[in-house]
Amino acid sequence: MRDPDAFDAFYRDAGERLLLQTYALTGDLTAARSAVRDSFIVAWHHWRKISQLDDPEAAVRPHAWRHAQRRHTARLWHRDKSIEPDVKATLDALATLTVPQRKALLLTQLASVSMPEMAREIGVPLEQAERDLQGGAAQFALARDVSAAEIPLQFERLSQVVHGVRFPRAPIVRRAGAARRRTHTTVGVVALVAAFLLSGSLITDATGVRPTLDLDRATAAPDRTVDTGGPPEVVLPEENLLTVAQVTAGLRDRVWTEGETTDNSEGSGMLTPCQRERYADPRGRAALVRTFTSPRVKKRPAVSVVQSTEASRSPRAAQRAYRNALGWYAGCQTERVQLLSTRRVEQVGDQAMIMTLRAWAAPVETLTVAISRTGRYVTMTSSRTRADVEPDVPSAARLLGTAVGDLCTLPEAGACASRPRVTTVPPLPVGELPAILAELDLPPVQGVERPWIGTPPVQANQNTASTRCESASFAGAFDGARWSNTATRTFVIPQAGLPDRFGLTETLGALPAKRAERFVERVRTRLAACPDEDLGTDVTRIAHRDERDVDVSVWQLTTEISDTESVSYAMAILRRGTSVAQLQFVPAGDAKLAEGAFVDLVDRALDRLGRLPAPDRG
Repeated sequence: MRDPDAFDAFYRDAGERLLLQTYALTGDLTAARSAVRDSFIVAWHHWRKISQLDDPEAAVRPHAWRHAQRRHTARLWHRDKSIEPDVKATLDALATLTVPQRKALLLTQLASVSMPEMAREIGVPLEQAERDLQGGAAQFALARDVSAAEIPLQFERLSQVVHGVRFPRAPIVRRAGAARRRTHTTVGVVALVAAFLLSGSLITDATGVRPTLDLDRATAAPDRTVDTGGPPEVVLPEENLLTVAQVTAGLRDRVWTEGETTDNSEGSGMLTPCQRERYADPRGRAALVRTFTSPRVKKRPAVSVVQSTEASRSPRAAQRAYRNALGWYAGCQTERVQLLSTRRVEQVGDQAMIMTLRAWAAPVETLTVAISRTGRYVTMTSSRTRADVEPDVPSAARLLGTAVGDLCTLPEAGACASRPRVTTVPPLPVGELPAILAELDLPPVQGVERPWIGTPPVQANQNTASTRCESASFAGAFDGARWSNTATRTFVIPQAGLPDRFGLTETLGALPAKRAERFVERVRTRLAACPDEDLGTDVTRIAHRDERDVDVSVWQLTTEISDTESVSYAMAILRRGTSVAQLQFVPAGDAKLAEGAFVDLVDRALDRLGRLPAPDRG
C-alpha cells in the first residue's frame, strides 16, 4: 500500500532541491517548476516502487530534467529584465557548457551523489564523466571569473530565486497522480480488450453470433483526439489560480478576502446567473473554482469575484467549452437579465471576450463576465456587484489577462497575455433568428417586476410595428423588388395586468441596397408629413443617423383615439446595408421605459440586424 505520509515528507524535503537543479540546468524557472511538479505526480503514481529505493530523489530527478529540457525556451533569462545580474551571469556561464558537462557539474554541486552514481545518471562511462566534470568546472569558473573553490558560492543566488516559488500542496499532487494511474489503467484495459477482439475475431457463441462489447457511446463524441497517454501529469494546480494580491491589483481600491477553492463538484454548481451547466466542458479533465469577496463599505456596494478554470482533453475540446461558456451569457435564459454590452479582448490568450449584464430582479446586480481560452484551458472571471453601477470593463480585462498569465505556463497551454486591447462588438448570435431582438436585449419596464416574453418569429405578412402615419409593409414587393427574409416578433409581459395595447414589436426584412434606402426615406417623409395630414397625431423626432450603410430615425408619437383619450408610443425605422427593421413600443400608464432606453434598444436592434442574410436575387 502506498504511504501518503512518507510521500508528503519526501515531496517537502526534495521539491525545492530538485527545482534548483532543474532551474540551473535550463535557466527557465517556469519550465523547471512545471517539470518538477510533473515528476512528483509520476512519483506518486509509482510510489510503491520508488519508496523502496535507497535514493528516491535519484529516480525523480531524471524525469524532471528531461521534461524541463523539452519544455524550456533557450536562454529565456536574456529577455527577463527583472533577473539579478549575478543570477544572469551564473546562468550565462552554465549555458556555455555542453549538456553532459552541465549535468556533471550540477550533480556534484547540488546533489549528494558519488562519482559512479553521477556517471550512471548521465549515462556515460566513469572516465568520460570525470572528464565532463573537470572540463565543465574549468569552463564555468572561467566564464564567472572565479576560482574552482568559489564555484559553490555561485549557486547561492540561484537558491534564493527558487526559495519563494510555490508548489501545489501534497494532497493535490497525490490526487493528480491517482488520476494518472486510473487513466493509465483504463488505457491498458482498452488495449487488452482491443487485442482480445482482434485475436478472437473468429470466436462465436453456440448460436453463431460473435460476441461484442457495447462500449459507452459517450466515448465516440465528436472530439476524435487520440489520447493514449492519459491526462497530463499536471492538470490544474491551485497555485495557477488568481490570488488575493492579484485581485487587489486588478480591481483596485477595495479590500478583498479569498474564499474557498473547490472543484465545483458539490451543490448545484451554478456560480453565476445565466450559467446552464456545472461545467462548460462536461468531459473535461479538471476544474477549479476560487471565490473572492469585498464587503459593502459606506456607499460602495459589496462585490464578489469568482474564477472558474477548466482543463479540456485538447485545444479543440477547449474551443467547444469556450463557445459553450460564451453561449450561457450571450443567450442568457435567466428571467429579467439584460445584456448590456459585448466586447472582444485581444492580446489575452488564444480567444477572449467580456460581456456585461444586469439582473433587474431585486436586489439589482451588475455582472461582468470575462472568458478566455489558452490552449486546452478555459478560464472565466466574473465580478458581481449588488447595485446598478457602471461595469468596470478595463479592470475586468486586466484581471482576465492576469488569470491567463497564470495558466499559460501549464502543459498544452496556448498564448499568454500582454496589455489587453478591448473592442466593443455586436452581441453574439442567439435564437432561431439571430437578426431579431431577444428577451435579454430588452430593458426593464418601470413599475413592472415580471419578465418580457417574446413570441416566436414568424413571416411578416402583417407589420404590427407600423403606424397609421406610414402604414409600412414588409410583405410583397417595394419599388419593383420583393422583400425577402422577413420576420416579425412581439414582446409582452404576461400576468402583469397591463392593457392589451402594451408591448414591443419588431418587423424586419431585406431589399436591394438602393431600394432599402428609398424605403427608409419614404417612411421618414410620411412621418414628417403626418401631423399635417392627420390632425389627431403629433410626431417628434428624437434621434437620427444618416450614413452610407446605416440609417436610423426614432420618433415619439401621440395619437388621439377618442375625444378624451390619446396614446403615446415610440417608433423607429433602421437600416444596415440591405436589411431594414421597424420597432414600435407602446407603453401603458406608468408602465414605460426609462428615458433613453428605447433609443438604446434601437441601437441594439441595429447591431442584431447585421446578421440578416442579404436579399434573394431575382
